[in-house]
Amino acid sequence: MTAPVGRPPLGVFSRPDVVPYIACWSSEQRPAGVVVVRGGGIAYADEGLYERDDMGVLWKRIGVSPGEGRPEFGKVHFLRQRRAMRRLLCQVCGGPSDRTGEGTLWLVGEDPDGSELWEPGYVTTHPPVCVPCAVTSVRACPHLREVYVALRVRAFAPVGVHGALYRPGEAFPVVYDADGVTFEDWRIGWVLASQLIMEFQEFTVVDLEAEHATYLANGR
Repeated sequence: MTAPVGRPPLGVFSRPDVVPYIACWSSEQRPAGVVVVRGGGIAYADEGLYERDDMGVLWKRIGVSPGEGRPEFGKVHFLRQRRAMRRLLCQVCGGPSDRTGEGTLWLVGEDPDGSELWEPGYVTTHPPVCVPCAVTSVRACPHLREVYVALRVRAFAPVGVHGALYRPGEAFPVVYDADGVTFEDWRIGWVLASQLIMEFQEFTVVDLEAEHATYLANGR
Protein backbone atom coordinates (compact mmCIF):
# COMPACT_ATOMS: atom_id res chain seq x y z
CA MET A 1 0.00 0.00 0.00
CA THR A 2 1.00 3.64 -0.15
CA ALA A 3 2.54 5.67 2.64
CA PRO A 4 -0.04 6.62 5.29
CA VAL A 5 -2.56 9.18 4.09
CA GLY A 6 -1.42 12.73 4.85
CA ARG A 7 2.21 11.65 5.40
CA PRO A 8 4.29 12.18 2.25
CA PRO A 9 7.38 9.95 2.22
CA LEU A 10 10.20 12.47 2.39
CA GLY A 11 9.04 15.56 4.22
CA VAL A 12 7.28 18.61 2.76
CA PHE A 13 8.15 21.82 0.96
CA SER A 14 6.55 25.15 1.72
CA ARG A 15 6.12 25.73 -2.04
CA PRO A 16 6.97 23.96 -5.32
CA ASP A 17 10.59 24.27 -6.43
CA VAL A 18 9.66 23.55 -10.06
CA VAL A 19 6.94 24.72 -12.41
CA PRO A 20 4.90 21.76 -13.66
CA TYR A 21 5.09 21.09 -17.39
CA ILE A 22 1.30 21.35 -17.71
CA ALA A 23 1.03 24.65 -15.80
CA CYS A 24 0.19 27.85 -17.66
CA TRP A 25 2.41 30.90 -17.83
CA SER A 26 1.07 34.45 -17.74
CA SER A 27 2.35 35.06 -21.28
CA GLU A 28 0.19 32.25 -22.69
CA GLN A 29 -2.98 34.24 -23.21
CA ARG A 30 -5.83 32.67 -25.13
CA PRO A 31 -6.18 34.20 -28.62
CA ALA A 32 -9.55 35.62 -29.54
CA GLY A 33 -11.90 33.28 -31.35
CA VAL A 34 -15.57 33.52 -32.31
CA VAL A 35 -17.51 30.31 -31.72
CA VAL A 36 -20.34 29.60 -34.20
CA VAL A 37 -22.81 26.80 -34.92
CA ARG A 38 -21.73 24.63 -37.82
CA GLY A 39 -22.53 21.10 -38.93
CA GLY A 40 -24.58 20.10 -35.91
CA GLY A 41 -22.13 21.43 -33.35
CA ILE A 42 -19.71 24.27 -32.66
CA ALA A 43 -16.74 25.56 -34.64
CA TYR A 44 -14.50 28.59 -34.78
CA ALA A 45 -15.57 31.16 -37.36
CA ASP A 46 -11.95 31.24 -38.58
CA GLU A 47 -11.14 27.63 -37.74
CA GLY A 48 -7.70 26.39 -38.78
CA LEU A 49 -6.40 22.93 -39.63
CA TYR A 50 -5.15 22.09 -36.14
CA GLU A 51 -8.03 23.33 -33.95
CA ARG A 52 -9.43 19.79 -33.53
CA ASP A 53 -7.93 16.54 -32.29
CA ASP A 54 -7.98 13.20 -34.12
CA MET A 55 -11.47 12.52 -32.73
CA GLY A 56 -12.78 15.73 -34.32
CA VAL A 57 -13.21 17.51 -30.97
CA LEU A 58 -12.78 21.29 -30.95
CA TRP A 59 -10.20 22.56 -28.42
CA LYS A 60 -9.81 25.86 -26.62
CA ARG A 61 -7.19 28.17 -28.04
CA ILE A 62 -4.18 29.10 -25.96
CA GLY A 63 -0.77 30.67 -26.51
CA VAL A 64 2.43 28.66 -26.29
CA SER A 65 5.32 30.47 -24.58
CA PRO A 66 6.41 28.40 -21.54
CA GLY A 67 8.93 30.11 -19.28
CA GLU A 68 7.84 33.64 -20.20
CA GLY A 69 6.14 35.74 -17.55
CA ARG A 70 5.07 34.15 -14.28
CA PRO A 71 3.80 30.62 -13.68
CA GLU A 72 0.09 30.24 -12.98
CA PHE A 73 0.02 27.09 -10.88
CA GLY A 74 -3.76 26.91 -10.68
CA LYS A 75 -4.27 26.84 -14.45
CA VAL A 76 -3.67 23.88 -16.76
CA HIS A 77 -2.25 24.46 -20.23
CA PHE A 78 -4.71 22.73 -22.55
CA LEU A 79 -2.26 21.61 -25.22
CA ARG A 80 0.48 20.41 -22.88
CA GLN A 81 -2.04 18.47 -20.79
CA ARG A 82 -3.30 16.72 -23.92
CA ARG A 83 0.23 16.06 -25.16
CA ALA A 84 1.27 14.62 -21.79
CA MET A 85 -1.73 12.30 -21.75
CA ARG A 86 -1.29 11.12 -25.32
CA ARG A 87 2.47 10.59 -25.09
CA LEU A 88 2.52 9.47 -21.43
CA LEU A 89 4.78 12.33 -20.39
CA CYS A 90 5.36 13.33 -16.79
CA GLN A 91 3.02 16.19 -15.93
CA VAL A 92 5.74 17.85 -13.81
CA CYS A 93 8.96 17.70 -15.84
CA GLY A 94 7.60 16.89 -19.31
CA GLY A 95 9.94 13.92 -19.74
CA PRO A 96 8.85 10.28 -20.05
CA SER A 97 6.67 9.02 -17.22
CA ASP A 98 7.86 5.98 -15.29
CA ARG A 99 6.80 2.74 -16.98
CA THR A 100 7.59 -0.79 -15.86
CA GLY A 101 6.09 -4.21 -16.41
CA GLU A 102 3.62 -3.38 -13.64
CA GLY A 103 2.32 -0.33 -15.48
CA THR A 104 2.62 3.43 -15.81
CA LEU A 105 3.00 5.49 -12.62
CA TRP A 106 0.13 7.79 -11.71
CA LEU A 107 -0.63 9.87 -8.61
CA VAL A 108 -4.25 10.59 -7.74
CA GLY A 109 -5.70 12.55 -4.87
CA GLU A 110 -7.83 9.74 -3.47
CA ASP A 111 -7.98 7.75 -0.27
CA PRO A 112 -6.80 4.22 -1.19
CA ASP A 113 -9.44 2.85 1.18
CA GLY A 114 -12.21 4.98 -0.29
CA SER A 115 -14.85 3.63 -2.65
CA GLU A 116 -14.46 6.14 -5.51
CA LEU A 117 -11.09 4.80 -6.66
CA TRP A 118 -12.44 1.27 -6.89
CA GLU A 119 -15.61 2.03 -8.80
CA PRO A 120 -15.59 0.80 -12.43
CA GLY A 121 -14.52 3.41 -14.94
CA TYR A 122 -12.37 5.62 -12.67
CA VAL A 123 -11.25 8.62 -14.72
CA THR A 124 -8.69 11.41 -14.32
CA THR A 125 -7.51 14.53 -16.14
CA HIS A 126 -4.08 14.33 -14.47
CA PRO A 127 -1.27 12.95 -16.68
CA PRO A 128 1.19 10.35 -15.31
CA VAL A 129 4.47 11.10 -13.52
CA CYS A 130 8.04 9.91 -13.22
CA VAL A 131 9.28 8.67 -9.82
CA PRO A 132 11.37 11.74 -8.83
CA CYS A 133 8.53 14.10 -9.75
CA ALA A 134 6.03 11.94 -7.87
CA VAL A 135 8.11 12.39 -4.73
CA THR A 136 8.35 16.13 -5.36
CA SER A 137 4.61 16.36 -5.94
CA VAL A 138 3.57 14.80 -2.64
CA ARG A 139 5.95 17.17 -0.86
CA ALA A 140 4.83 20.29 -2.70
CA CYS A 141 1.15 19.97 -3.65
CA PRO A 142 -1.17 21.10 -0.82
CA HIS A 143 -3.88 18.66 -1.88
CA LEU A 144 -1.57 15.66 -2.17
CA ARG A 145 -0.13 16.44 1.26
CA GLU A 146 -3.55 15.62 2.67
CA VAL A 147 -4.35 12.50 0.66
CA TYR A 148 -2.86 10.67 -2.29
CA VAL A 149 -2.40 7.21 -3.71
CA ALA A 150 0.29 5.98 -6.12
CA LEU A 151 -0.84 3.59 -8.85
CA ARG A 152 0.76 1.39 -11.47
CA VAL A 153 -1.80 1.46 -14.26
CA ARG A 154 -1.57 -1.44 -16.70
CA ALA A 155 -4.60 -0.74 -18.88
CA PHE A 156 -6.01 2.70 -19.66
CA ALA A 157 -7.55 4.63 -22.53
CA PRO A 158 -8.59 8.20 -23.40
CA VAL A 159 -12.38 8.21 -23.17
CA GLY A 160 -13.42 11.84 -23.51
CA VAL A 161 -12.73 15.48 -22.72
CA HIS A 162 -13.62 18.07 -20.11
CA GLY A 163 -14.62 21.50 -21.29
CA ALA A 164 -17.28 24.15 -21.83
CA LEU A 165 -20.64 22.93 -23.13
CA TYR A 166 -22.49 25.08 -25.66
CA ARG A 167 -26.03 25.17 -26.99
CA PRO A 168 -27.57 27.20 -29.82
CA GLY A 169 -28.34 30.85 -29.05
CA GLU A 170 -30.10 33.63 -30.93
CA ALA A 171 -27.03 34.71 -32.90
CA PHE A 172 -24.17 32.61 -31.52
CA PRO A 173 -23.97 29.48 -29.37
CA VAL A 174 -23.86 30.12 -25.62
CA VAL A 175 -22.05 28.34 -22.79
CA TYR A 176 -24.42 26.71 -20.30
CA ASP A 177 -22.22 24.27 -18.36
CA ALA A 178 -18.76 22.71 -17.93
CA ASP A 179 -18.51 18.95 -17.73
CA GLY A 180 -16.75 15.81 -18.83
CA VAL A 181 -18.08 14.32 -22.07
CA THR A 182 -17.24 10.91 -23.52
CA PHE A 183 -16.37 10.55 -27.19
CA GLU A 184 -19.61 8.55 -27.67
CA ASP A 185 -21.82 11.24 -26.09
CA TRP A 186 -23.99 13.21 -28.53
CA ARG A 187 -22.80 16.40 -26.80
CA ILE A 188 -19.21 15.89 -27.98
CA GLY A 189 -19.84 18.16 -30.95
CA TRP A 190 -20.95 20.93 -28.59
CA VAL A 191 -18.00 20.92 -26.20
CA LEU A 192 -14.99 23.25 -26.35
CA ALA A 193 -12.40 20.95 -24.82
CA SER A 194 -9.81 21.98 -22.26
CA GLN A 195 -8.52 18.65 -20.88
CA LEU A 196 -8.30 15.06 -22.06
CA ILE A 197 -9.86 12.43 -19.78
CA MET A 198 -8.15 9.07 -19.19
CA GLU A 199 -9.95 6.01 -17.84
CA PHE A 200 -8.11 3.48 -15.68
CA GLN A 201 -9.13 -0.05 -16.58
CA GLU A 202 -6.59 -2.09 -14.62
CA PHE A 203 -4.23 -0.89 -11.90
CA THR A 204 -2.42 -1.75 -8.68
CA VAL A 205 -1.86 0.46 -5.63
CA VAL A 206 1.88 0.78 -4.90
CA ASP A 207 4.04 2.21 -2.14
CA LEU A 208 5.71 5.40 -3.37
CA GLU A 209 8.57 5.06 -0.89
CA ALA A 210 9.31 1.58 -2.25
CA GLU A 211 9.07 2.86 -5.82
CA HIS A 212 11.55 5.61 -5.01
CA ALA A 213 13.94 3.17 -3.30
CA THR A 214 13.88 0.91 -6.35
CA TYR A 215 14.47 3.89 -8.60
CA LEU A 216 17.55 4.92 -6.58
CA ALA A 217 18.85 1.35 -6.37
CA ASN A 218 18.70 1.04 -10.15
CA GLY A 219 20.81 4.19 -10.48
CA ARG A 220 18.24 6.07 -12.51
